[in-house]
Amino acid sequence: MAENYTDPSGNTEAFRAFTQTPEAAGPAEAPSRLPLIVGAAVVVVLLVAVVAWLAMR
Repeated sequence: MAENYTDPSGNTEAFRAFTQTPEAAGPAEAPSRLPLIVGAAVVVVLLVAVVAWLAMR
């Protein structure tokens, strides 16, 4: 069975073309959701604190 894979390091020109191609085929990274999660957690903590403070009055 023939091997169709050509190693780009096999010749200098192919290797240079391989290393200089942009990675445009990959999916774009989604923005981080960490700030949203931290903000929601802060809001929840504040709401619980307000409810506890009102219950103690």
